Amino acid sequence: MPAIPSSRPSGWMLMLLATAQLIIALDATIVFVALPQIGSHLGFSAQQLQWVVSAYTVAFGGFLLLGGRATDLLGKRRMYRVGQSLYALSSLAAVLGGSALLLVLARAVQGVGGALLFPATLALINTHYAQGPQRNRAFAVWSAASAAGLALGALLGGVLTQWWGWEAVFLVNVPLAGGCALAARYWIPADGERSRGRSFDVNGALTVTVGGTLLVFALVQGPEWGWTAPATLGCMLLALALLGLFAWIEHRGRDPLMPLRLLGYRELRMAMVLTAVFMSSFGVQYYFLALYYQQVYGYSVLQAGLAFLPATLVCTLGIWLAERALVKIGLRNTLVSGQLAGALGIALVCLALPTGVGFWSLLPGIFILSLGQGMTWTAMWVAAGLGVKPGEQGVAAGMASTTQQIGGALGLAVLVSLANAGGATGAAQAQGIEMALWWSAGIALVGALVALRLRSSRPGPDLEAA
Repeated sequence: MPAIPSSRPSGWMLMLLATAQLIIALDATIVFVALPQIGSHLGFSAQQLQWVVSAYTVAFGGFLLLGGRATDLLGKRRMYRVGQSLYALSSLAAVLGGSALLLVLARAVQGVGGALLFPATLALINTHYAQGPQRNRAFAVWSAASAAGLALGALLGGVLTQWWGWEAVFLVNVPLAGGCALAARYWIPADGERSRGRSFDVNGALTVTVGGTLLVFALVQGPEWGWTAPATLGCMLLALALLGLFAWIEHRGRDPLMPLRLLGYRELRMAMVLTAVFMSSFGVQYYFLALYYQQVYGYSVLQAGLAFLPATLVCTLGIWLAERALVKIGLRNTLVSGQLAGALGIALVCLALPTGVGFWSLLPGIFILSLGQGMTWTAMWVAAGLGVKPGEQGVAAGMASTTQQIGGALGLAVLVSLANAGGATGAAQAQGIEMALWWSAGIALVGALVALRLRSSRPGPDLEAA
C-alpha cells in the first residue's frame, strides 16, 4: 500500500502540476485549427499533414517508459524541470526552423519532453497526496487542466493563428513551460536521496524506446505507405521483435525498467486498455471536428477555435462529477458511465453534422460526450495508480501513458485513412469525417465493456474518505 504523505502539499505545487498537464494537452491540440495554414505555408500533403500531430505522438509514446523509469531513479522534480525545459526549447525551434522537416523534428522533441514530464507529474500526485479525498481532489484539478488544454488548445490556436499566424501556436509555450521549469525549483519538494543499488536497465531502455517508437511510427505511416507495403511490415516486424526482446530482458533482469509483476495489478491493466480506447474515441474528435468546421462549415480559424469552448466548460463539469462519483458509485461505475456518455454523445454529433443546421445542432452531442470525457479521463488515471508503490509510480504512469499514445496513433492513423478513402472532393471529405467519427463512437462503446471487467462497482477503501 502506498505511503500516505505526512504533510499537506502546497497549492503552488498543485498549480505547477496542473500547468504541466495543461501544456501537454495544449501541445496535443493547439495545432489542429492551424493545420490548414501550416499545410499551405510549408507544403504538406493531406496525408503528410497528420505528421504535425503524429510526430509528437510517436516520440511521446516511444519514450514514455524511459521517462517513467527516469522519474523513479533520477527524481520526480528533476524530470519535471527537464521536461518543461524541452518543451520551451523545442517550441522556439519549431518557429525558427522555417521548414516542414524542422517543424516535425521540433514536434518530436516536444513529445520527448512530454514523455519525461507526464510520468513525473502523475508520480508527484500519487506520492505527495494521500489516498482518498486529497488525492481525488488533486486528480480533479489536474484533469480539469487537461480538459482545459484539450479544448482551449483549439480556441487558443484559432485566436493566435487568426491574429499572428501559425507560428504563434508554438511561441506560447516558451514563457509558459520555461517559467514552470524555474518555479519548480521553489514550489516542488526536492527529490530525496537516490536509491542505491538500482540500475537504469540500459538494454531494456534501448529496446523498448526503439521498439515503441517504430511501432507508433508504423501505425502512423501505414495509411500512406499501405498496410501491406514492405516498409510498413518491416517496421512492424522489427518493432515487435524489439518489444519481444524487451520482455525477455525484463523477465530475466534483476532491476528491470518495467517490472512485469506490475501487470499483476488488475486496475493498472484495465487502465492501460482504457487509455488506448480513450484516445481512439474521445481523443480523435478534435482532429476531425477542427477539419469539418473549416472545410465543410467554412469557419475561419478563430470561429473553429471558439466552437470548442463549450466542450471545455462541460468537460470540467464531467471532472467535477467524477470526483464525487468515485466515492459515491465507485471506480467501475464511473468509468462505464463516462464511456457510455462518450459513445452516445459522439453518435449524436455524427447525426447532426450533415444536417446543414450548423454548430447549434451539435451542442446536445457535444454536451454529453464532453461530460463523459471528463469522467473517463479522471477515473482512468486514478485506476492506473491504485496500489502501486511510491517508487514505481513513475513507471506505472509510463505504462498507462504508453498505451494511451499507441492507441491514439493507431486510432488516428486508421480513422484518417478511412476518412480519406472516399476522395478529395468536399462531399467525400465530409462523408469520410462523419464515418470516422461513427467508428470512434463504437470504440467508446467498447471502452464501456472493458470497464465492466474492473473488479467491483462499489467504492473501494482507497476512494472513500480518509
